[in-house]
Amino acid sequence: MFVPIALRQARRDRQLVSKRLLLTEDEEQREVTMDTASGQQDLVDLLCKVQHSGPERGTHLKALSKALRDPSEQLTFIKQENSVNLLVSLLTGSNAQCRLHAARCLHELSHSPHTNVAPACLPATPYLLTFLSGQSTKFTELCLYTLGNLFPDSDVVKDKLLAQGIIPALANCIENQKHNLAVVEAAAFSLTQLLQAKDAAEKIIPKVLASSLPSQLLSVLNPDPNFGLAPAIECAWCLHYLACSDGNGELLALGALSHCSSLLMSLGGAVAEGNKEEGMELLVCPLLRCVGNLVSCCPVDSLSTQVGDVRLVAALCAFIKAYLHTQPALARESAWVLNNLTAHSTDFCSALLTLNLVPGLIQLLPFSQGINTMILRVLANVTHKKKESCLQLAQLGLLSTLCATLKMADQEMVTLSLEILFMLVIGRPQVADEFVRLSGVSLLEAIQYNSEGEMRRRAAYLLEHHLLSHSADCTV
Repeated sequence: MFVPIALRQARRDRQLVSKRLLLTEDEEQREVTMDTASGQQDLVDLLCKVQHSGPERGTHLKALSKALRDPSEQLTFIKQENSVNLLVSLLTGSNAQCRLHAARCLHELSHSPHTNVAPACLPATPYLLTFLSGQSTKFTELCLYTLGNLFPDSDVVKDKLLAQGIIPALANCIENQKHNLAVVEAAAFSLTQLLQAKDAAEKIIPKVLASSLPSQLLSVLNPDPNFGLAPAIECAWCLHYLACSDGNGELLALGALSHCSSLLMSLGGAVAEGNKEEGMELLVCPLLRCVGNLVSCCPVDSLSTQVGDVRLVAALCAFIKAYLHTQPALARESAWVLNNLTAHSTDFCSALLTLNLVPGLIQLLPFSQGINTMILRVLANVTHKKKESCLQLAQLGLLSTLCATLKMADQEMVTLSLEILFMLVIGRPQVADEFVRLSGVSLLEAIQYNSEGEMRRRAAYLLEHHLLSHSADCTV
């Protein structure tokens, strides 16, 4: 595929816009960089030949598109009088070959690193939009990537395209081209560019939510075994940007939480069996963010129904294990979703126990990079929502692990450990006795004397009300 995987990986790590250059089939096969014109005069000569030549116009246009691969030539081109208008006239002409090469020239211009090139292409945008409903899927794909490249550099272009109907055009494009996943990917890419605009929350997302786009995105979200993950990745990022907005209610009503959760379970099953497809993490990431954000606004009494299957926790644990060392940020996001689920619903806390996933979570507590903190929050959720399971948690080895986390320098880890310890020992003499036997009293005394504020108060309360009497009994 022509889109470097590094661009999608960068998007996974942070929000950003990125331009895409659609290579021709010949270029993909040769995997070489096209030669460009050798200087300003060469480009001007080419432009004159395109303007005045007859039968050879297509050949000259093709040469011009190659020349426009050069950023300096792009600036030279837009400075020439009526240069873009010439491309527009050829784009709308009767010669199919010239239309394609003119569109190719505009695509090269849209990929320019110079921010003043995109506004120069503004006269072409209504025609590019019109061609989205054309018969040629290759031409449609080219127009989609050209439009997607033009958004980031110019608010004028973006606002004009919004007024010209880019959102319903993208919706119709996906609806009419569901069988052509290359076009779906290109349309979703263009939409992600729009959704990442600074004013997207005010100007764009409400219009997207009011259109058929959310339901269209969900309908094409599933990966295709023959085509690959790319279209699903682009659609998932679109849904992620929508889920970050105030449109969660609309997405929940469309079943987005159930759909994304189901896909995560499928991917988690593959990961657990060691079948990680290349680039799978680039799909897992936006799906995790969708689910995590949707869970946070879903009514508690309908969460299990919306998710559809509490075994989602098993998929999340599989992701944590699989990406712990290679993609720790992704492991942390998986733990974040697990935290949101267990914080909202007792059902998911129960699932962690019944599916025997707790021992694996306990083993993660020595790891840093925020993963251990999130796992402690998950375990704290279980102790709060499943108080009857605290003895089981202690028997699974949580007490001895807490003895290690209480020694950490991270104050948040120590505070969370004290919170969990309180839930474990309250009203359970056998757990308190076991903690004393693990030299837990000396640990709490060290915290009491060497810390301040909340940590000191919690350590003192545990010692005075729950542990010192047990320590005396053990001494006797």
